[in-house]
This record gives sequence, C-alpha cells and structure tokens, in this order.
Amino acid sequence: MAAYDTSASEPLETRSPVTVAARLDEPLSRWLWLVKWLLAIPHYIILWVLSVVYVVLSLVAMIAIVFTGRYPRGIFELNVGILRWSWRVAYYSYGALGTDRYPPFTLDEVPDYPATLDIAYPQTLSRGAALVKWWLLAIPQYLVIGVFVGDYRVAGWPGVGLIGLLAVIAGVALAVTGRYLPELFDLIIGLDRWVLRVVAYASLMTDRYPPFRLDQGGREPSRDTGVPGVW
Repeated sequence: MAAYDTSASEPLETRSPVTVAARLDEPLSRWLWLVKWLLAIPHYIILWVLSVVYVVLSLVAMIAIVFTGRYPRGIFELNVGILRWSWRVAYYSYGALGTDRYPPFTLDEVPDYPATLDIAYPQTLSRGAALVKWWLLAIPQYLVIGVFVGDYRVAGWPGVGLIGLLAVIAGVALAVTGRYLPELFDLIIGLDRWVLRVVAYASLMTDRYPPFRLDQGGREPSRDTGVPGVW
C-alpha cells in the first residue's frame, strides 16, 4: 500500500501480512455521528449480502488449499475487497467514527480514504491448518474479539461491544468539546486492528497466528515488534 514505508530493507518475515491503518479525518461534525447508523444502512444491506458471498467463497478456498496448498488468487482478492469495504464502513460508523467522508461503494482499494486495509497474498498455505484454523485454533481469539465487537460478524462492526461503546464515548466527547480525543482514537483503532487480523487468519488468508497484542494508533506497526510505521 502506498500509505506505508515497507522498504525492501525490512525483512519480509517480520512484516505483518495484515495492514490496517486509519487517519483521523478532522474536522469532524459534532452531531453527524448521531445519524450515521441511518446513513450507513445502504452499506449494511450490501455488506450483509457480501458476507454470505464471503463465507461461501471462504469454504471454496478451504477446499482449494487442502488440495493445492494455495488460496485461489481471484477469490482472495474478492474477499479482501469485502473486508476492505467493511472496514471503511466500520471506520465511518460505530467502529470508530473517525471520518465524516461517506464510504465509497467499491471493493477496490481507495488510497486517499482515511481508513485502509491490505492483506499480503500468501504464496503457500498449510493444508492441514486450513481444516482447523477457523473452528479450533482461532477460538481463543474469538473469545477476545467477541468482547470487542459484541458478536462475531464483520460488516460494520454490528453489536454492542467494547469498540462500539468507546466510539459512542468518543462521539459524546466530540459533541461536548468539538474534538476527538486522540488517546481514545488510538485505543479504538488498536481494537479494530486486532479484529481484522483475527478475521484474516480465520478466513485462511494467512498462516501467521494473530498476536495477543494491542497495537494502538492509526499507523500500522512496520514490524511485529511494534515499531510504528509511516502514514
């Protein structure tokens, strides 16, 4: 992605395969956040349909991985596009409330949008792990992100979880003070980043197990050691 410094000098094995970043898009309206649940309904409807497509294609990908050790490239790009779309909607709405810019209706990457997502395509994947990642290996992570999002769906971060609660607190603070508290923003984006890493792993897009670590802030750490990246 163009938003980050991922130079060739950085060892490939140290990079996270899931790159999640966000830029606080100030100034923000004091009151628009109150009706974003309504404004985002067209997106929620489309993402609900796409979530069904996502699950079906993930099952197809699982079968392909078991037999070939590879995630079909076309399915991978489509599923990444669905996640990318859901992340933009979540960022606009109650997954962060970090922008007033309405999310575009597209699966494609939109580099100038203040919330971006990319997942590195894996050249090979474990055939055996593909059978147990999503229902067994990821269970500890599900227990964690279930608290974050309120349930286990992705589109728009539905449910009343920690992320939604913190986003509403950020909205109230915005209404009162006219500004988004930066410490709260960093925490919310860190929680969102954790969720997306788990989703990518459970969707068989990577063999890299998500770390039990909260990488806060809008900039994706450039290494698994937590060194900040460059927006």
